[in-house]
This record gives sequence, structure tokens and C-alpha cells, in this order.
Amino acid sequence: MGVRATIRNGRLVVDQEIKLPEGTELELVIDDEGDDLDERELAALNAAISRSLDQAARGEVNPAEKILARLRERRR
Repeated sequence: MGVRATIRNGRLVVDQEIKLPEGTELELVIDDEGDDLDERELAALNAAISRSLDQAARGEVNPAEKILARLRERRR
């Protein structure tokens, strides 16, 4: 469940009705919309993306239907 809220006068104000039992405690975690990758991990991710783009440019691709069929087969 996602809940949107705004800080007003130092207080958290929920922007919508929430249907939870009275007294329910919630833990608020601020979403910074960033990631937790360090420089090495980010470099590895960017290199993998670059390799994939190069493969796609060369026509070395797999149709989505083929990939989905493999994934479905693994679940059996």
C-alpha cells in the first residue's frame, strides 16, 4: 500500500483517506527516488547497458515471446 502525504507546519498530513484499523502504527520511510549503487556498481551497470545496446544495434536480440516462454518453462 502506498500513501501520499505532505509536511505542513512540521506535521505529516495524509492527502487521502486511509482505511486501517484505529491505532495502527505505521513506519514512515522517505523515498529519495535514488538508488543505493556505489560508484563501482553504477559503472558495472552502465557497462552492461552499453553492451546490451551494442548487441541490439547488431541485431543480436531475442524476441520477447521466446524469453517469456523460457521463464514460464522454469516455473514448471
